[in-house]
Amino acid sequence: MKKIFVIVGARPNFIKIAPLMELLKANKNFNTVLVHSGQHYDYFMSKVFFEELNISEPDYYLNVGSGSQGYQTAEIIKSTEELLEKDRPDMIVVVGDVNTTMASSIAASKLYIKIAHIESGLRSYDRTMPEEINRVITDSLSDFLFTHSREANINLEKEGLEKEKIFFVGNIMIDTIVNNLDRIKNRKKYKEFGLDKGDYILLTMHRPSNVDNRDTFLSIVGALEEISKKTPIIFPIHPRTAKMAQQFGIALNEIENLKIIEPLSYIDLLSMENDAKCIITDSGGIQEESTFLNVPCFTVRKNTERPITVEVGSNTIVGTEKDTIVNNVMKCLDGECKYGEVPELWDGQTAKRIIEVIEHESN
Repeated sequence: MKKIFVIVGARPNFIKIAPLMELLKANKNFNTVLVHSGQHYDYFMSKVFFEELNISEPDYYLNVGSGSQGYQTAEIIKSTEELLEKDRPDMIVVVGDVNTTMASSIAASKLYIKIAHIESGLRSYDRTMPEEINRVITDSLSDFLFTHSREANINLEKEGLEKEKIFFVGNIMIDTIVNNLDRIKNRKKYKEFGLDKGDYILLTMHRPSNVDNRDTFLSIVGALEEISKKTPIIFPIHPRTAKMAQQFGIALNEIENLKIIEPLSYIDLLSMENDAKCIITDSGGIQEESTFLNVPCFTVRKNTERPITVEVGSNTIVGTEKDTIVNNVMKCLDGECKYGEVPELWDGQTAKRIIEVIEHESN
């Protein structure tokens, strides 16, 4: 029996491992251990997702907490290395591009433990994004590279990674949506805010490049002020965004038609996405979710590591300039919205394909 450590640390990780953990726990060929680094320690950033998605309690909780990029990465390497040395799994599975993903991979590689990376090959080609560094390093160390699009395969091959390590399996985040689609569609969370279906915009914003730079933050806020004059905006605010708004003296609560709420649970957030007129975001995951749900999405970034959501899906990159954001969103509000298709293998069967590969390749 192979011992597998699934190592997670942040909200996107929890969503992605839910379908995988369910199948791994039921598979008699694997002894599966769940490790939570503690990178996201706020309740709505962490525990609520385990409860809502029926993920078992972590077997180990490393309690790393917050800190600078370097500090947090170092703490995760240190804590993970100690655990891996003690328990010696045959493989670790990591997902996405957060600090936990890269740091755990570094620790495992130095102990000659095999690494499987789910969501390999995503590239924005923007090294100012901490996530891009995490992606490149994790992929370079991994033994199993599980991709969500054929474009990701090409990215990995361009970087000289062996084709034999690359497996196009689809998007595991979509598995979780498919498994919860009835709950999402029946939730109708918008009613709690006195809204009608399709009569509001959902906003999420948390990336350091947007909220840690005052000028960029103000530019986006200026766009929101204009857009909110036409349509209500619901904003489940991220702790980082709230902190930086206060630090910069940006009075978000003074924008009349912008309703700031607490972070939402997974089902509530997907419900709000599904029933929105459109979405404004800087989240990679929401670009994918909106594409599957076929809801127009406007990404307030200069680039995306998920170009398939633009090429095939309902996503549009609008940058961070006020006028560009306003012009694009207003066109949608006037009926000129972009819709798309569901990309190849975004079908709810990705976790199954991943386990089939691991079983086959591990024999």
